Amino acid sequence: MRRHDRDYDERDLEVDDAEDHAAGPTAVAVSLKRSLERMGPIRTAQTLLRLNQAEGFDCMSCAWPDPDPGHRSVAEFCENGAKAVAEEATRRRATPEFFAAHIADLDSHSEHWLGRQGRITYPMIKRPGATHYEPIDWDEAFALIGAELEALDSPDEAIFYTSGRASNEVAFAYQLFARAFGTNNLPDCSNMCHESTSIALQESIGIGKASVTLDDVYHAELIVLQGQNPGTNHPRMLTALEKAKRNGATILSINPLREAGLVNFRNPQTPRGVVGRGTDLSDLHLPIALNGDLALLQAFGSLLVEWDALDHEFIERHTHGFEQWRRHVAGVDWDVVTTATGLSREQITEAATLLRDSRATVFCWAMGLTQHRNAVATIKEVTNLALAQGNIGKRGAGLFPVRGHSNVQGDRTMGIWERPPAHFLDALQREFGFDPPRENGFDTVDSIRALRDGRARFFMGLGGNFVQAAPDTHVTAAAMRRARMTVQVSTKINRSHLVCGETALILPAKGRTEQDVQASGPQFVTVEDSTCSVHASRGPLPPASAHLKSEVEIVSRIAEATLGDRYGLDWKAMRDDYGVVRGLISRVVPGCESYDVNVRRPGGFVLPHPPRDSRSFHTASGRAEFAVSPIDVLQVPAGHVILQTLRSHDQFNTTVYGLSDRYRGIEGGRRVIFLHRDDIAALGFDDGDLVDLFTRWDGDERVRCARSFRIVEYDTPRGSAAAYYPETNELVPLDSTARQSNCPTSKSVVVSLARAGERSGECPEDSHQGRLGSDWSHKTCPDPEYLS
Repeated sequence: MRRHDRDYDERDLEVDDAEDHAAGPTAVAVSLKRSLERMGPIRTAQTLLRLNQAEGFDCMSCAWPDPDPGHRSVAEFCENGAKAVAEEATRRRATPEFFAAHIADLDSHSEHWLGRQGRITYPMIKRPGATHYEPIDWDEAFALIGAELEALDSPDEAIFYTSGRASNEVAFAYQLFARAFGTNNLPDCSNMCHESTSIALQESIGIGKASVTLDDVYHAELIVLQGQNPGTNHPRMLTALEKAKRNGATILSINPLREAGLVNFRNPQTPRGVVGRGTDLSDLHLPIALNGDLALLQAFGSLLVEWDALDHEFIERHTHGFEQWRRHVAGVDWDVVTTATGLSREQITEAATLLRDSRATVFCWAMGLTQHRNAVATIKEVTNLALAQGNIGKRGAGLFPVRGHSNVQGDRTMGIWERPPAHFLDALQREFGFDPPRENGFDTVDSIRALRDGRARFFMGLGGNFVQAAPDTHVTAAAMRRARMTVQVSTKINRSHLVCGETALILPAKGRTEQDVQASGPQFVTVEDSTCSVHASRGPLPPASAHLKSEVEIVSRIAEATLGDRYGLDWKAMRDDYGVVRGLISRVVPGCESYDVNVRRPGGFVLPHPPRDSRSFHTASGRAEFAVSPIDVLQVPAGHVILQTLRSHDQFNTTVYGLSDRYRGIEGGRRVIFLHRDDIAALGFDDGDLVDLFTRWDGDERVRCARSFRIVEYDTPRGSAAAYYPETNELVPLDSTARQSNCPTSKSVVVSLARAGERSGECPEDSHQGRLGSDWSHKTCPDPEYLS
């Protein structure tokens, strides 16, 4: 196979059978091996025994809720949680000497290699025209940033991006700074994942969050897992599903791939999981074709109406629009349904009987539903089914969007949103005495467009790896390079440090695993999980370097350098004592009264959720809204397939821990495309062939391509392919987004395949020099004619 970078050789890639279970002793062995390699035995004990404990620190990987204090295991973490901790608490260091030694070659390395270089120890700057980063004093860094922001022609030329790792305290301070500066340009990683959920649920039930608790999962009669892979993306969910199964729950899984975590769970903390056969999870699995979920859900609705399996009392008392929805689903065209889903009517009917017979159903979903053109309509259809059977506001039932990042939901609660509600802005005005901007700001996709078009000139990333995470990689990279200044608040080196603006700063931050001592003494931060539970997080380790600053301190110092004493905001008090920030939160954020007191309780507190708590709905009608949506089927030309981007088991979002996706049988590499055997034959290839992937969007003449992927025959529906991101993010056109939410359509990318090298030069990028990173095996696109 062709070699793609200097850090691993794709010729070493091995393909084996996919596994039929998740976790087990192998997960324990991998967790310990990675932890000991990165942290050593002492740091491993100091961190993992405190991970997700009531007096410990919150895992930085997923947002799965913790059991109540007193009901947590000693090892309250999963394999990928252990990997995430090991990545942050590594003993390796990326010092100024490291940056000096790697003058201009960092961008030639893979993301995996970059992450392994360790924690950044000192603030760094890449000055205009320079080929490398050099150290910079903190005070000078803050002064430069403040001067750049003040020199902008408009506050709306600045973009303030947030990763879901940020705590509630820094998120609140960050949005306060941005709005005091004068902009609502506050995109975040939710724009690329659960934004479709937020929009759909807000319109349907009046709040864009889960209506369940962990106890509801334990006591559900039926759990529907749709468009998600818990074994890799939120493995602690498997423990909750196992407990639900012991309580008698039935599990229906709906996903193109029959992932190991949907089949069987071998809990490594039980004898059955270590030496036994584990717990079978899915009672029924529907291998749905990509983008078929909306049609399937309407077919379910049609059958429930036909069988009169409805909660008429709930519908009458709490909903609006039922009759229109009933008439719509009663007329579902079953030929359209079976074509769109790739399922038979018999399969769909069998699954619908599980819904019919359940008195308490929890509906869970993740990116498999949110990243399609029709995502908002699809999630409203999930809600329709819950409303039709009264599955909101009762034990063992509800809607459960499972968030993939540790505090992405908390960041939104704290005001990180480009479309803030008027009541939140009113509260800011009352508390601080200034009128925050009222017009909507840029989300992630619009931020890229603004940078591309010269309407934005400053970008700050509070955590995350924007260039790797965003769609249409080469457009995103070229847009970032047009910025006058980029600022990244980070713990480790990533691609966004290397694909940067004219002036680029890296500000090294303390992580979740580390102690945070400020002028008033030791501090803690708070986070919110997927079920609206807010709790404290306290790191146990000394900081990786004496030169690190907390994210709260970094944001407050930038705010001081930019705003001075404007509006009388006391930034110093906020960084000296995070209790000051929590006091402000309690007076501004709904549901956070007595915030500082409540989060100090073991396990924290749960935010109010009117549909869950009292079956009340803050919508225009004052009731939960049934939505009517036409079945929207993605049209795929002959000779093409629909591609979904997904994670390997050895990564978290854009952080690549290693090259082992053992659940799918992939070892030693990442550039693979999973295809059904009949598609492989129909397209004229064989299993193991090397191919290039191509796509374009709605008449857009710019072809996007990703080079040299190995075909892997896999159990996936006909016409539905899969490959890892971020390697395939370059195939997701910037303008291919979900209606209403503007979320990139990373689960429905129409692609064609050609033998590797056969269509060389077809992509505009192929004619340009300069690498975006050898692991993409692709050229950058600096020429302005390709930016529009």
